[in-house]
Amino acid sequence: MSQSAHPMQSARHDQIFPTLAPEEIDRLHRFGEARSYAAGERIVKAGDIAPGLIVILAGKVEVTQDGAIDQHETIVTCGPRQFVGELAQLSAHPSLVDAEALEPVEALIIRSDRLRDLIVQEAELGERIMRALILRRVGLLERGKTGPIIIGQSDHADLLRLQGFLARNGEPYRVLDSGSDSCARTLIERFHVDLHHLPIVLCPNGKLLCNPSENELARCIGLVRSIDATKVYDVAIVGAGPAGLAAGVYAASEGLSTIVLDGRAFGGQAGASARIENYLGFPTGISGMALMARAYNQAQKFGVETAIPDQVNQLSGRANGNGERYLLGVGDDETVQARTVVVASGARYRRLELTNLAQFEGSCVHYWASPIEARLCGGQEVALVGAGNSAGQAAVYLASRVKKVWLLARGGSLEASMSHYLVERIKAQPNIDVLTRSEITALEGQEGNLESVRWRNRVSGEETARPIRHLFLFIGADPNTDWLAQCDVALDGKGFVRTGDNKGGERHALETNRNGVFAIGDVRSGSVKRVAAAVGEGTQVVAALHAYLARASGDASAAH
Repeated sequence: MSQSAHPMQSARHDQIFPTLAPEEIDRLHRFGEARSYAAGERIVKAGDIAPGLIVILAGKVEVTQDGAIDQHETIVTCGPRQFVGELAQLSAHPSLVDAEALEPVEALIIRSDRLRDLIVQEAELGERIMRALILRRVGLLERGKTGPIIIGQSDHADLLRLQGFLARNGEPYRVLDSGSDSCARTLIERFHVDLHHLPIVLCPNGKLLCNPSENELARCIGLVRSIDATKVYDVAIVGAGPAGLAAGVYAASEGLSTIVLDGRAFGGQAGASARIENYLGFPTGISGMALMARAYNQAQKFGVETAIPDQVNQLSGRANGNGERYLLGVGDDETVQARTVVVASGARYRRLELTNLAQFEGSCVHYWASPIEARLCGGQEVALVGAGNSAGQAAVYLASRVKKVWLLARGGSLEASMSHYLVERIKAQPNIDVLTRSEITALEGQEGNLESVRWRNRVSGEETARPIRHLFLFIGADPNTDWLAQCDVALDGKGFVRTGDNKGGERHALETNRNGVFAIGDVRSGSVKRVAAAVGEGTQVVAALHAYLARASGDASAAH
């Protein structure tokens, strides 16, 4: 086996490209189908759905990725008792790489559904394969040479929007600056693109998109597929944050047919957290994206279907002979049918009440602090508004990458709303200045470029202006429940979903006023706004789903 020079591959190549023992190959036969390939035959093409996990019994297969334009770079050459595939094959998504038979190949093809069976039924062997699939995806992300190519100005709001969308969904991509990259200019000329149409995206399947929406891009790269309107799921979960993913993992692992829908990305607000240090079991901390990616991969392992990004815009129900069935209106014209619904739609970021805020959003005003935003403001002064844990985590993260962080809080101290360890860490950072009882009063700039930020002390009235080009807002969130407005689900005075309201004591604590509709996580009235609490509610609701489905099935049988 040969492989391209890469630090992670060198350090962990036995885990990334394992050679299976003969007895392990024997155990795989019941999950796969034999297939032969001639020398020079293309086995997998980037942008197309691969036949499955390809276990090589004889011969050699070269796996390549795009390098420069019209060039390919070898990732690895696999031989007998090794396998070709990565996370895309777990959920039958289009391949991110090419694979070609270097000589006659005999292989065992394990389809996506059977691959999931393998991982569950063969625990030890499945764990080795799953680890390899995950590490291979990490390697593709680190290389940044596969997936769609985004071309445009590096600081353009729409380019950052598309870049952030792919990063949040764990999808590899490349960005080429239209002003300085020769490859970008070549592609612009080849496709006769007007500069006003930038950014453009070249998908692995060869299709060119001009400034697409997230959903258009997701469909082009195969991240979202059409929903089967005839299928009836046991549970449809709206929201792929910590609560929704936890519910999906536990529901699917206990045999419930499950679909998870989210309008943006998996992970919710937790996925945008720079570092989570008070989550049980991670004493050295973990980034929100890493934690949520593990949860998302775990959901795929148990066969959870996902529709991300696919916006749920309506919930309705109808009675039928087998109990009530719920319909979810998705996107423009799709429908999901489910026997139960779990509302885990979380919350939306709050915005400052400034007349010109929208002018700078996406390029200079940010609602999360990821490496993408950190690169934009490296070595600069930045302002950050907020006094909760998310604000504290973002401030500490940015402090290691920027010249100075001005942390503004409306209250008199951080201690009332932020964990003690974060307060102490902020005090220890010499380049974080905490300004209490302060608020932003004006943003100044032109053509979408922020040039200065003005704030005022609410006690003294003193105003300060600083030459700041990037502003981060962590000022809380409002419940994402607008889509529930027409479906009679009870909300509290602030718009959060009410649960457990019943006189007879028969309704579960996480069930809404509508039978079979549950609410968990940040969207639920009275919930504890912490990742661990959301995960706990996600696991707890599965018992309630089983009880409701059993009760509904019993009622339907009695009626007959």
